[in-house]
Amino acid sequence: MTEPIQGMKRTHFCGDIGEAAVGQVVTINGWVQRRRDHGALIFIDVRDRTGTVQVVFDEEDASEIFHKAEQVRGEFVVATRGKLVERAPEAVNPNMATGRWEIRAQELRILNPAKTPPFYIQDEVDVDELVRLKYRYLDLRRPEMQRNLILRHRVTTTTRAFFDQHRFLEIETPMLTKSTPEGARDYLVPSRVNAGKFYALPQSPQLFKQLSMVAGLERYFQIVRCFRDEDLRADRQPEFTQIDVEMSFVERDDVLGLMEQLVARIFKESLDVEVKTPFRRMTWAEAMEKYGSDKPDLRFGMEFVNLSDLAAACGFSVFKNAVEAGGQVKAINAKGCAGYSRKQVDELTELVKTYKAKGLAYMAIQETGEVKSTFTKFLTEEQTGEIIRRLGGEPGDLLLFVADQPGVVAAALGALRLEMGGRLGLRTAGEFNLLWVMDFPLLEWDEEESRFVAVHHPFTSPHPEDLSVVFREGATRDELAAVRANAYDLVLNGVELGGGSIRIHQRNLQNRMFQLLGLGEEEANTKFGFLLDAFEYGAPPHGGIAFGLDRFVMLLAGRQSIRDVIAYPKTAKATDLMTEAPGEVAEKQLRELHIRLASE
Repeated sequence: MTEPIQGMKRTHFCGDIGEAAVGQVVTINGWVQRRRDHGALIFIDVRDRTGTVQVVFDEEDASEIFHKAEQVRGEFVVATRGKLVERAPEAVNPNMATGRWEIRAQELRILNPAKTPPFYIQDEVDVDELVRLKYRYLDLRRPEMQRNLILRHRVTTTTRAFFDQHRFLEIETPMLTKSTPEGARDYLVPSRVNAGKFYALPQSPQLFKQLSMVAGLERYFQIVRCFRDEDLRADRQPEFTQIDVEMSFVERDDVLGLMEQLVARIFKESLDVEVKTPFRRMTWAEAMEKYGSDKPDLRFGMEFVNLSDLAAACGFSVFKNAVEAGGQVKAINAKGCAGYSRKQVDELTELVKTYKAKGLAYMAIQETGEVKSTFTKFLTEEQTGEIIRRLGGEPGDLLLFVADQPGVVAAALGALRLEMGGRLGLRTAGEFNLLWVMDFPLLEWDEEESRFVAVHHPFTSPHPEDLSVVFREGATRDELAAVRANAYDLVLNGVELGGGSIRIHQRNLQNRMFQLLGLGEEEANTKFGFLLDAFEYGAPPHGGIAFGLDRFVMLLAGRQSIRDVIAYPKTAKATDLMTEAPGEVAEKQLRELHIRLASE
């Protein structure tokens, strides 16, 4: 049944069929999308990566190929030749890009038959994702999946062209490197020739790109695979791709300005969308104060309002006690939600409890102006009026309050804000809001380990205005916790798109940073001696950023999971259902690597 392709190679891609080829004999190759048998006529839709076109087989014109067409089924691989003609006006298919034309078949070859696939090869197929991942080669035939990968291709080609125009060099860095601390868990690779020693797959090329600056390469970029052995979720995979960038002789604004140009170019060339530059900038402190998140979704407002001063003087003990314990009382205004039922409010209460909040208080402002609440009886009329005024409350609004420690308030009310934004249709699909968040804390105290850890990574430079605190002997924990990093994140619609910083490039400052992180001189030299040594040979000031390519394409494509924009992703358990990786290996291989498995 299988036939050769010789002499039947395509003259046109299916999606390129159009007015210019009408009257010509064309040859197409592809997969059968569907076959419709109308007695003396058979219609077959043939699909390739570019689109679909209809081929007509008429028994009167060519009975031999007509009977061959009767054998064709969905996903058969075929080559067909025929004359391209315009369809009759009443037969035009407006839902198909090539719906004005059809091919009148003169020849057909079945290049390969196909079994019935486990799901339909079409968009929005209703099938379990695990089945899609097991048969990924079939899932990738679906037009929407191919559009995602084509979009990804456009993003990467645009990126490479942009950096080439700005005199960057694309430089590859090692996949087998040294395990270093201060990050996620490494994937380790045992060395056969160095018994008992291990490589680590890189979590990022951070050290190598800094060394490239010391090497005088000045402008580096790489579209690079990175690896982290951590718990997975919709926007996280064990192996992922970064657009990695580093620049010498720059300050923060140089990096941000150039990256804005890159992002604007990607939007224009991949989606034909204009984004305004410069992007809005916000400090980390402001983001946390107003939105409870270091990656706020600014497609809508609903900012937090701090009511702690009023709460401290009110008669409602829940509010008053929270403030007296060093906490806060903050609220948001859910416009038009005063009619929420008790059940709906209880759902919101359960949501904030998952973020360790003890509960949720509310005021519903009725259309009559009456306030429906469980706690206003503990407030004076003036206090109630002032709360409503600060929150911009109007008849029909639902005011929602969380009282707790600052971290709990931020997390709980931030999650509630996003929930209400979604319910009210404010997180608009197709709208893109870009934001720089800057001046993060440099250090964070780890109670379990009784030491500071780096909020980003230990090579991030302190804010220039805070350097004196970093070097001050005897600086208190609170003073060090207030030191800002010269760091920045780019946020798109509430998702961190990328992050970077101006780096440390002097050995004395890097040594001090390690000291603050509890890393002794000997340990620092053992793990990072090559970097510290390099800093003594004329390291230039430098900074950079890394964008998550998978997340970026996911957002551009309007998808909810990065698995939809990665050709061959892993499951939430870091397994490949198609190849059945990870798998067992032969005992001989383990012996060569000097590994013995522990008995269960």
